[in-house]
Amino acid sequence: MRFLHAMVRVLDLDAALRFFSLLGLQQVRRSDHEAGRYSLVFLSTGHPEDAATVELTWNWDQAEPYGTGRAFGHLAYAVRDIYALCQHLADNGVEILRPPRDGRMAFVKSPDGISVELLQEGAALPPAEPWSSMPNRGSW
Repeated sequence: MRFLHAMVRVLDLDAALRFFSLLGLQQVRRSDHEAGRYSLVFLSTGHPEDAATVELTWNWDQAEPYGTGRAFGHLAYAVRDIYALCQHLADNGVEILRPPRDGRMAFVKSPDGISVELLQEGAALPPAEPWSSMPNRGSW
């Protein structure tokens, strides 16, 4: 058995694609289904040892945001430099909800409220400002 993908429903496909591209994910497949009025977009990290994808499901006629429910936890990604990625995200308007104060872990949310955990690959980086003294915000 092998893991294929995790699916999340999105209200605004363009906003979701922008967010996940800021994380470094790339679109690898897309199918639009006129009869069912939905699109499926599959995103990959591009890492050669990472075959799993995130499937964004966009129902064209959905007008109300989806509830996020407590059964789903989060998506998690190992990153090369957590400080650089968090700065890149912040510079592009993404709120860092749980800053990487420990040089190891941070949380952000997609435009649809999907919680995303960022974990420093390998050993934690030494604590650094502005991250060390930033408080948590909201929920993740």
